[in-house]
Amino acid sequence: MAADKTTQFGAQTVREDEKAGMVRSLFSDVANKYDIMNDVMSVGIHRVWKEAMMDWLAPRAGQKLLDVAGGTGDVSFKFLKRAGYGHATVCDLTEGMLIEGRKRAEAAQLADSLDWVVGDAMALPFEDNSFDVYTISFGIRNVTRPQEALNEAFRVLKPGGRLMVLEFSQLPNPMMQKAYDLYSFNVIPRMGQVIANDRDSYQYLVESIRNFPDQETFLDMVKQAGFEQAKYRNLTMGIAALHSGWKL
Repeated sequence: MAADKTTQFGAQTVREDEKAGMVRSLFSDVANKYDIMNDVMSVGIHRVWKEAMMDWLAPRAGQKLLDVAGGTGDVSFKFLKRAGYGHATVCDLTEGMLIEGRKRAEAAQLADSLDWVVGDAMALPFEDNSFDVYTISFGIRNVTRPQEALNEAFRVLKPGGRLMVLEFSQLPNPMMQKAYDLYSFNVIPRMGQVIANDRDSYQYLVESIRNFPDQETFLDMVKQAGFEQAKYRNLTMGIAALHSGWKL
């Protein structure tokens, strides 16, 4: 039974049917400081990574984007501005994140081109072949079964559609990875306590990064979902990675 299966929530082993609620609760608690959280986790570099994502994605006018785990909408805003015109649907498990996104100035400027939808990456509330582009940024490691999320991405994309995943990843050099782990586990939770008065959420996020598959393993998962011409690019020596695939 699904209820008997287990998965990781940070360093904890939990039942699969519990994880989504735990993730929803965590992000509901941090929704109003999520952008600060990303700055802390990446020392601000996540902004550069998202621009690199847009460079590789090369949005085109008129495209329809589905941004899953889209949170406060920053990827959708960047996409629409790069495209010139188009439409973006921000889909997130946590309604509080979407509420925060709607408050942003960009959301008001782009209101006619945006939808905000509460939904689960493993069971998207959209029809087959609906979108030109699917993005998920720093979200897929929080999904209970990432392979199912990738399968859903393939389903909702139109033929010729593009998948792009931005996620924290693994450094290829073991010594560099060890140094980065020391920083992550010892510094980031403390920064979370000082900046956001929330050590536990930052501790979970650090643990979730270490539990996520490495670049090659995740590339195989992208291919298993049906995507072709699947590739990845390391960002900042592999602290993060972009994975791309096409529904052909």
